[in-house]
Amino acid sequence: MRNSGSTPSFATLLQSFFLEHLGCHRAVSPRTIAAYRDCFRLLLQFAEQHIGKSPTTFALTDLNASLALAFLDHLERDRRNGVRTRNLRLAALRSFLKYAAHHDLSAIQVIEKALAVPMKRFDRPMLGFLARPEMQAILDAPPSTTWVGRRDRALFAMLYNTGGRVSEIIAVRVKNVILDASPAVHIMGKGRKERSVPLWRSTVRLMREWKRCLSNVADDALYVPEQNRSSYDALECRSTAYAGRGGCCRKTSRSP
Repeated sequence: MRNSGSTPSFATLLQSFFLEHLGCHRAVSPRTIAAYRDCFRLLLQFAEQHIGKSPTTFALTDLNASLALAFLDHLERDRRNGVRTRNLRLAALRSFLKYAAHHDLSAIQVIEKALAVPMKRFDRPMLGFLARPEMQAILDAPPSTTWVGRRDRALFAMLYNTGGRVSEIIAVRVKNVILDASPAVHIMGKGRKERSVPLWRSTVRLMREWKRCLSNVADDALYVPEQNRSSYDALECRSTAYAGRGGCCRKTSRSP
């Protein structure tokens, strides 16, 4: 991909960063690759407006500390991103710059200064919790007479039973749920950590009802959405609606 003995262009470095470094050498998750991709898409759009460099003419030395800081400020001020999102974008830039430093020695000084841009501190509010009756009201809120209601009942029960992240639960496949003998669900967690979580009788009952609605193809997603795959925002909207329907006015917090 690179010509030996010559300094690689920014485009070449970025391509090899995604295809070789992230995809092959690091084998990061598709979600991480998608997040990094969005970061550089936004960065190149910003650079074209801010310094007049199109994606085809943008150079590694253009990605200096001043541009990085201006880009991060743009995310917070113009795109209304929170501090957590800002820091995630900065983490993507840092990862690329550390990779690029091994391939373009002429840009080391610029990279060093850009890597010195600090993460932004933010307040971490205390997380609330629901009492047992409030949680049960949300679990019982989805209607058991509709396809969507049965899916949401099974989804909320699994989240409550396992304490798993939203991304972990919506990634569960049909084959990962064992309902015989010793009922359990096999979850692939963050950092590719696998774990097996026992299921309660109430969860098993809901899972059996829900699986009867599916085609039972082993590698199919367990929680099939109406159109697009379930997301954090979609789940938050549904849980908020069910919380109001169940008489619980407190907003539930979502897992990262």
